[in-house]
Amino acid sequence: MRRKDKEIKDKKEIELIIRKANVCRIALSDNNMPYIVPVNFGYNNNCLYIHSAIEGKKIEIIKKNNDICFEIDIAHEILQGKLACHTTMKYYSVIGYGKAYIIDDSEEKIKALNIIIEHCLPKIPHEYSEKFFKKIVIIKVEINNMTGKKSGY
Repeated sequence: MRRKDKEIKDKKEIELIIRKANVCRIALSDNNMPYIVPVNFGYNNNCLYIHSAIEGKKIEIIKKNNDICFEIDIAHEILQGKLACHTTMKYYSVIGYGKAYIIDDSEEKIKALNIIIEHCLPKIPHEYSEKFFKKIVIIKVEINNMTGKKSGY
């Protein structure tokens, strides 16, 4: 990280940012072409969990190349300066790298789905119809490393 004064090194603070976020952006590479997509997610034990349709571009790419980068940010606020060049932004962010895997095991899939629902909709009952369950896959991202950054705080 270039700006060491903005770096967040405390893993608990990084995890707090992740837990407060509603959206995660995952970046994939398909034949050296970048592909980025916003996703709902859950986080547990240094892993991200993402639900997806069984078919689609991100699933196709992950099956060919499971290297992944992700970005999460919260608490955005533009701080307008007197001149445009003095304008800046307040935020917290996390960027990380890892490997993505498709979860096939039904029991592990339910646990992962519960992590996602707990993160996104904690007050909703965790009940899934068989029809719904058959239409989705869960992507597990095992995080290799991640860094946090804060600006304006």
